[in-house]
Amino acid sequence: MPLKPVSLALLSGALTLSAIGLVGAQSPATPPASPPAPQAFKPSLGDLMTMTIQPRHTKLGLAGQEKNWAYAAYALHELEESFEGAAAVWPVYGKTNVGELMEATTKEPMEALAAAIKSGNAAGFGEAYARLTATCNACHQATERGFIVIQAPRGTPFPDQDFRPQKP
Repeated sequence: MPLKPVSLALLSGALTLSAIGLVGAQSPATPPASPPAPQAFKPSLGDLMTMTIQPRHTKLGLAGQEKNWAYAAYALHELEESFEGAAAVWPVYGKTNVGELMEATTKEPMEALAAAIKSGNAAGFGEAYARLTATCNACHQATERGFIVIQAPRGTPFPDQDFRPQKP
């Protein structure tokens, strides 16, 4: 007698497993619908100016004001890369070839900045930085964005960063 309940339980379990297998076999698994591919983010030229170029211009100015030549060299390089990145994303903006315009307007002041930084010439840095800033504004004028006026930083929008040279 004790074997009957055990046999009944085994038979019930086998039938349940068979039913599950049949259900799975009868309804073929359909792969889940894949979500649409996300659109690649393409920031506007204004976004790139605000996110990369303007803060790097500011940090370069702050480093020069503090005569932190190591950081100024770094900031100048980062600014150059930001200009290149903006031109790569927006080679043409309206009727303007962005890469050509940036190269033509920033080459001389950025070379002068590099020389002033290398020699630790604060006056030369100030003059070259002023020329670079003026070219930013001339570019804004040429692209009908003259209402965007860039200036040398007055104070820091980066309160969590010390721009003074650090002692080794």
